[in-house]
Amino acid sequence: MDRTLSTVIIVVAVAAMLGAMALSWWARAKRQSGYAPLVAVPTDLSEPLGDFAGLYLATTPAGRPLDRVVVRGLGFRARTTIEVVSEGLVFMGDTFIPKIAISEIGSASWTIDRAVSKDGLSVVSWTLGDQHLDSYFRFDDPTAFLAAARLLTGTGSK
Repeated sequence: MDRTLSTVIIVVAVAAMLGAMALSWWARAKRQSGYAPLVAVPTDLSEPLGDFAGLYLATTPAGRPLDRVVVRGLGFRARTTIEVVSEGLVFMGDTFIPKIAISEIGSASWTIDRAVSKDGLSVVSWTLGDQHLDSYFRFDDPTAFLAAARLLTGTGSK
């Protein structure tokens, strides 16, 4: 087999894999299109209980940490600062989780595409419409985030 044919086979295989990945992402987004819209960040938020730098990793349906939610801007990992206010949580600048929607805040060791030391991730369990979700974060100081967030919610660890 000459080099040209080998190159064509490899290029076609890579293109097929990329196409399959794009198709599966699109199909997942279509399946999740019924999720309720996110709540807008209120303009009259109280003073923050704390700002915490870290990574937003993923949001998954509750109890299914390998099933990523890809709609409503929740599909991609990003560096963020999460702001804990008495009304709820604000992250990625425009994502707001109202206090009333939060059911639990705790720790985890793994989620989709991320495994860390025991309890190295912070998990916010919350409700969006009729969907129960878990959002995973990796903070520079997870202990400080959990302390502030538990002041907000009064929940125990997960």
